[in-house]
Amino acid sequence: MSMEPQSILSVGATLGEGPVWVARDAALWFVDIKEHRIHRFDPAGGEARHWTAPAQVGWILPTDDGLFAVGLQSGVHRFDPADGSFVLLHAPEAALPGNRQNDATVAPDGAIWFGSMDDGEEQASGRFYRLHKGLCADTGLPPVSITNGPAVSADGRTLYHTDTLGKRIWRSSLGEDGAVLESRPFVEIEDGAGYPDGPTVDAEGCLWTGLYGGWAARRYDPAGKMMREVRFPVSNITKIAFGGPDLRTAYATSARKGLDMTALTAQPLAGDLFAFDPGVAGAPGTIATI
Repeated sequence: MSMEPQSILSVGATLGEGPVWVARDAALWFVDIKEHRIHRFDPAGGEARHWTAPAQVGWILPTDDGLFAVGLQSGVHRFDPADGSFVLLHAPEAALPGNRQNDATVAPDGAIWFGSMDDGEEQASGRFYRLHKGLCADTGLPPVSITNGPAVSADGRTLYHTDTLGKRIWRSSLGEDGAVLESRPFVEIEDGAGYPDGPTVDAEGCLWTGLYGGWAARRYDPAGKMMREVRFPVSNITKIAFGGPDLRTAYATSARKGLDMTALTAQPLAGDLFAFDPGVAGAPGTIATI
């Protein structure tokens, strides 16, 4: 695997997001939010499949019943790839039809942390939620226009959450019960470097973030110092996921959204799935207990 990102799947996603390595079937799953698609890619066999969701789909995560939880615009659903069915589990924002879900992660305790956003990308109506063992609750974090993440540290005590339009990643401490305690700024992305998108924690406790409009992904140490920047041949990098049998391959989703015809001509790989050698392993994934 090259240290430089290479396109490994040409999907031309309008808004590729939410890559997650699912060890039980040795495949990478991700979504195209705007095209209502769920993608599965088997890197060993090169096989790719996709399913059509009934609404915008922000994320997909494996659950302990052998199926998946997905964040549709209408709420959290259980998804069965065998028949393509979706069953509503929770609708935390039924009174906010202009919102949609955007990103999510599974914490070490099996809880799903997910965020919402204003689909028009203007109103500060996006919030973060925690879903665990049937209970879906607002975390109490301040609302923003576009949430991203969250990501949770391997010990389950640190939450990273992103205010994309504010160009800031926050770090919050978590109680043993998952309650959000103290929050403080972690990283602020400088002007001209794009907008912080999906965050991911690696095995060394460092945070990776995609940079939408920044042509890059970055790695930050736990103190917020930038350790590495990986440049891409496309501008909109949305999120990094670690996969493969040793979790040492980094996968990156990208997007065509917001690019005009001139930009698309200059970026023929925009919206593709990329892979590169990150030089570090990812943290082991957790199965959600919903």
